[in-house]
Amino acid sequence: MAQILDGKKVTAILREELNQQIAALKEKGTKPKLAVLLVGEDPASVAYARFLEKVSENAGVCFELHQLPANASELYVKLKIEDLNNEPSVHGILIMMPLPSHINKQRVMEAVSPLKDVDGLHPFNRGHLISGGVCLQPATPMSCLEIMKRSGISLAGKHMVIVGRGETVGKPLVFMALAEHATVTVCHTRTKDLAHLTRQADILVSAVGKPGLITADMVKPGAVVVDAGISEVDGQITGDVDFERVKEVAGAITPVPGGVGSLTTVLMLKNLIKGIHLQEKARQWEEAENLC
Repeated sequence: MAQILDGKKVTAILREELNQQIAALKEKGTKPKLAVLLVGEDPASVAYARFLEKVSENAGVCFELHQLPANASELYVKLKIEDLNNEPSVHGILIMMPLPSHINKQRVMEAVSPLKDVDGLHPFNRGHLISGGVCLQPATPMSCLEIMKRSGISLAGKHMVIVGRGETVGKPLVFMALAEHATVTVCHTRTKDLAHLTRQADILVSAVGKPGLITADMVKPGAVVVDAGISEVDGQITGDVDFERVKEVAGAITPVPGGVGSLTTVLMLKNLIKGIHLQEKARQWEEAENLC
């Protein structure tokens, strides 16, 4: 029987760390503020924004929701982002997805200051992620790594097989895992004989969003299985992994819900705190340059 990697338990540890970081900032006169930009009234986005508001306030983070009409132009959205970039009291900006179809997601994300990009999606942050620089990283890949690290699982020297090459999880996770000295294989829709590759994994991560994709016969006995896939089936949230059967084969496994997804919000808020420190360093550099 596999060890269940309890996301809620790890989240409690991360939340305590976050609370200490926020308290330290407030002692120095900085009250963290997160601005969330919502274009339209997508029900899931509205619900998540309200959830973020509650979590932020419980953590002592100021929360601002900026809701624009669904027919707002791309230019108007970018001008609003620029206002938030230039507002010193705002330390983090989160763009709620999906955006209306007439708005280009990439151009909007590029409008966000990289130092306020709590989602870690700006090309600046992606570039530093690839090159090993200091940056804000996307929360879900961070969650995949943190839930293992906090459970005593090292990636060094392990063969990690990632199923899924999406921009949100799969691609960034490749470089984050390499930084932890894992050997990484990436699988996707055109991979031939997927099971042959997944059975070679010491650590198997699935981030596809296809229920039941990973079955017990695809897992090497004793492997760590991290399920980062999210789907809704008959009103229930489920992952990519056939949990009940795979847990009989794996050495450790994350459940859905209660696994990777439990960490993402607190890690996004930790990005907010990291962004504050990066913004302060940027101001110090600017001041030093002005003196020269």
